[in-house]
Amino acid sequence: MSTVEEFRALHLRRAEDDPLILPGPWDAASARVFAEAGFPALATPSAGVAASLGYADGATGADLMFAAVARIARAVDVPVSADVEDGYGLAPEELVERLLGAGAVGCNLEDSQPGGILKDQHEHAEYLAEVCSVAAGRLFVNARVDTFVHGDGDPERAVERATLYTAAGADCVYPILAPPDVLPLLRAGVEGPLNALALLDDGGPSPTALGRLGATRVTFGPGLQRRAVAALREITAGLGS
Repeated sequence: MSTVEEFRALHLRRAEDDPLILPGPWDAASARVFAEAGFPALATPSAGVAASLGYADGATGADLMFAAVARIARAVDVPVSADVEDGYGLAPEELVERLLGAGAVGCNLEDSQPGGILKDQHEHAEYLAEVCSVAAGRLFVNARVDTFVHGDGDPERAVERATLYTAAGADCVYPILAPPDVLPLLRAGVEGPLNALALLDDGGPSPTALGRLGATRVTFGPGLQRRAVAALREITAGLGS
């Protein structure tokens, strides 16, 4: 079984209380920590990687991001999926080539552009279809749906977009920041794996609870990197005492 097939299999036949939990490494050291803890796969967060490089979210550009993903993928023996934002304006052929060259087995592709503007859903579905066609099964494509971030938050619109993206060949959909009480509706309306975001700092549902609400897999965005920075601040505050 290839690495991408191994990664794809992790999404299948999961029990409701056992979603796939994918920690988000921001550098090679954090990736090794997560892999050594026994997680079967990892998913990089663009915001966490950007922060580790000294940039704001969305300001790294393609070259820096792919170089960071390559360092992370080389550091571990488990599959790594990469958040590549909206694809950086790359043609599908180049995007797929660069992801595979970096050692990634999958990617997040969001349906909003810099500035927080939702893309036309049909045009984005066409782009996803081209990416999936070029990848020919070599990448697990997670289509991020941004209606709860940059749209009106209407669950029906999220389902409409998600349906288009899965029809285009996306392996999973990710309605980021969907309210937990909306997840059952999304689960009922969406075919295939559903990615939910676990928020670490607001007392939101645990990954297990998100699984019971309908999530197939759970990611954390930059939450773990921000937790690590907060812990480092506490350590630093005591250095002079």
